[in-house]
Amino acid sequence: MTKNNTYDVAVIGAGVFGAWTALHLRRAGKRVALLDSYGPGNARASSGGESRLIRMGYGPDELYTRWSVRSLALWEEFFALASRPLLHRTGILWIANEEDAYTKASRETLAGLGVPHETLNHSELEKRYPQVRFRPASWGLFEPRSGVLLARRAVAAVAEAAWSEGVEYFNEMAIAPGAKGKASSVKTSSGREIHAGQFVFACGPWLGKVFPDLLGNRIFTSRQEVFFFGVPAGDSRFAPPAMPGWLCLGDLMYGVPDLESRGFKIAHDRHGPAFDPDSGTRVPTHEGIAAIRAYVAERFPALAQAPLVEARVCQYENTSNGDFLVDRHPEYENVWLVGGGSGHGFKHGPAMGEHVAGRLLGTVAAEPRFSLTTKATVQLRTIY
Repeated sequence: MTKNNTYDVAVIGAGVFGAWTALHLRRAGKRVALLDSYGPGNARASSGGESRLIRMGYGPDELYTRWSVRSLALWEEFFALASRPLLHRTGILWIANEEDAYTKASRETLAGLGVPHETLNHSELEKRYPQVRFRPASWGLFEPRSGVLLARRAVAAVAEAAWSEGVEYFNEMAIAPGAKGKASSVKTSSGREIHAGQFVFACGPWLGKVFPDLLGNRIFTSRQEVFFFGVPAGDSRFAPPAMPGWLCLGDLMYGVPDLESRGFKIAHDRHGPAFDPDSGTRVPTHEGIAAIRAYVAERFPALAQAPLVEARVCQYENTSNGDFLVDRHPEYENVWLVGGGSGHGFKHGPAMGEHVAGRLLGTVAAEPRFSLTTKATVQLRTIY
């Protein structure tokens, strides 16, 4: 299709939120432009990287559990139609302590919504997963239908589907609109002018840089280190089906089994220091490597001497409590702000795109929790 620079909607940011938003809008019959500075699933993006967990449990929070269920169905449908096997149904194991109220609430929510799950006591955990040292954990919650998304390739596949269906893509950086009121266009780094009726800024960790006065202190971009350890030759204990995806809220740790022989992935879910997605150094620290090695040796003894085969530094991009942001810019009637998804948002890409498209089309009601007014300037995380 010839690029005509005039659209119904311009979506800035081709991460998981932006790509799915563009695809949903195109399927609703809209003329859509999709822009990204570095490309879908690039190494700087929060949607980049090899893998992301998709799980249904969210404590007592039905909203995100329902969105996870909806997103899983949409991911499955998309991958089937695209002939892209980018979802591994490894199951997800919550490793819990007796006093773990969040995991207990997750179990109750899953039961209330009819989501398949199992409760495993300590002896059942040890019998099913002898490669894991569970103490002091006393029980586990297993989601058999959940698993792992191959993130980088999944985002690229969604973007490619959008292009094939008529979305026009620009590998260029967009600049925030100038005059307040109703924006008629945005300029790009090349000097191109993109005209549209509505604009969606879904640019992840760049939101605070694009709108510094409004979001500079409401979007928190933090440095996160991720590690892959090589499993012993011929050892299948750390790959599916023997090993599921897992998380332990008591330790703020999570992991992904050895998929496609890339290594056993593990990371700390604690928010790191502030980070610039354009220029931040993406080399893990010696302290981070030492800490993760100590944890691996304790939790997975057979990997105590495993080599570190890969490591990367990415970033989270969160709001004050972890709720998503979906709202109009208060100074532009046709500019939308979409973000706050890092750490737990990747899985929700399909449902988020559906929601944002519905907001623009006037077919979906606003979710009060996603409003700009609920976003504070001090982090106090409640969404895990």
